[in-house]
Amino acid sequence: MVAYVIVDIEVHNAEKYKEYLAKITPTVFACNGRYLVRGANSQVISGTWQPKRLVVMEFPDLATANHWATCAEYAPIHALRNANASANMIIVEGGVDFVG
Repeated sequence: MVAYVIVDIEVHNAEKYKEYLAKITPTVFACNGRYLVRGANSQVISGTWQPKRLVVMEFPDLATANHWATCAEYAPIHALRNANASANMIIVEGGVDFVG
C-alpha cells in the first residue's frame, strides 16, 4: 500500500534551502518516490492551519517512506533542511478506512 510523506516547511534561508532541494530531490526518485505537491499555493478552507510551503510525496509503501525519512544515508541532507528551515513532517499510509 502506498504511503505519503507530508511536510509543511517554513524556509529561513532561501539560498541554502536551494542547495537542500538540489540534494534531496534525487533521493526521492532513488526511493521510487514522486512529488504530488511541491510548494504550490494553498488555501485554508477550515481551521487555523496556515501552511508555509507544503510538500506531498508518494512512496511505494510505508517501509520505503520511513527509510527515506530516517535513514543514515540521507540524514546529512535532512540536516541541511533543518538548518535552513522549520519543518513538520508526517507519514500517512494510503488507503481508505471507513468508520462506522
